[in-house]
Amino acid sequence: MKAMQVEEIRKLSVEEIRTKIVDARDEMMKLRFQQVTGQLTDSSHLKVLRRNIARMVTILRETERAVVEGV
Repeated sequence: MKAMQVEEIRKLSVEEIRTKIVDARDEMMKLRFQQVTGQLTDSSHLKVLRRNIARMVTILRETERAVVEGV
């Protein structure tokens, strides 16, 4: 799993970002279950995924604010 770059996320449309956030949250839930059951071998995926979600949410909010403010 690699960290998404800000430039990659900014190139996506608002709907694509929302879809990726939902997919990432589903994957996060699966990884958490694997961690609890002891099946997860590399816990660093959780950290990378959590930060990717945070990046996407931040950029989504920036984009939505820019539309509302008319910038």
